[in-house]
Amino acid sequence: MDKQPEKKGDQTQDNNSSALVQKIQQLGQSNVPQAPDSNIHVLSIIGQVEGHVQLPPQNKTTKYEHLLPQLVAIEQNPKIEGLVILLNTVGGDVEAGLALSEMITSISKPTVSIVLGGGHSIGVPIAVATDYSFIAPTATMTIHPIRLTGLVIGVPQTFEYLDEMQNRVVDFVVNHSNITEEKFKDLMFAKGNLTRDIGTNVVGKAAVEYGLIDGVGGVKEAMKKINELIKQNGDHEQQVMQ
Repeated sequence: MDKQPEKKGDQTQDNNSSALVQKIQQLGQSNVPQAPDSNIHVLSIIGQVEGHVQLPPQNKTTKYEHLLPQLVAIEQNPKIEGLVILLNTVGGDVEAGLALSEMITSISKPTVSIVLGGGHSIGVPIAVATDYSFIAPTATMTIHPIRLTGLVIGVPQTFEYLDEMQNRVVDFVVNHSNITEEKFKDLMFAKGNLTRDIGTNVVGKAAVEYGLIDGVGGVKEAMKKINELIKQNGDHEQQVMQ
């Protein structure tokens, strides 16, 4: 009589172990312990920011249409008090990247970003869209002019459109960081820094020195900062209520 519960328990444990092994074999990952009552949401933007055109299946992408509803849900969820964004992106669709940047900067809750590995091209405005930004010491950010792929109609309006789109990116970065417009454009149009291209590859500490990123750091620094911002936000709300 007493052996049956033990068998059920052993069977359940074996099933859980079997499911875990199967998950590791299929997905290459295991269950990561989650804090059930965490007030901080972590959002990752990795690979290429996919916009209006679907990229090949072998490309590692972040689909912007998946992130937009998540950002709305984060804003509406009262349990979430802060947002941390992990960035390791090569860039991607300009309008999709700007849409994500505008969404992030319009969130009323404290936000912090960490550039890990790379925050290139349109990843730059996404990185600076948060209240505070960090970059890992070995991470890089490539700043270059806007490019078009595919069919280009060689008329003045096309180049005017390109220039206007580029100004949108420049204005956003300048308005949400401490870099000057003149310095950002100098980095964007620099020659000799990138092979067969114009622009600048900025590494870790240099991004902070230019005023593009707020500080050098990783997860520890980002979590400390987001908790500080959450506390400040809570104190401000209490003062408003009084």
